[in-house]
Amino acid sequence: MDLKVVFVIVFLSALAITSTHAGIPKCCIKVRRVQAKLLLKAERWERQYRNGPCDIDALIVYVKNRATPYCVNPRYAELLSKLQNAKKLPKDQTRGV
Repeated sequence: MDLKVVFVIVFLSALAITSTHAGIPKCCIKVRRVQAKLLLKAERWERQYRNGPCDIDALIVYVKNRATPYCVNPRYAELLSKLQNAKKLPKDQTRGV
């Protein structure tokens, strides 16, 4: 087989493997307990559902200065919503003035 043909086949195979990476979901495989002070540092979070491509229900919490997110119990969703809303309020409203 010609060397050019082998090179093209290898290149196309590598391209196919890297382009399908976006189609493979990253799922939490277990959840952990976290303290509320860690949740205060949360920049954003998203919900993972069991009935999709993943096996468990979880919250994926992205924390400041951390490369990988935390997988936490979905019971923290209400607390995270309250904390996110409290961060958005002006400081004079949070004191109850």
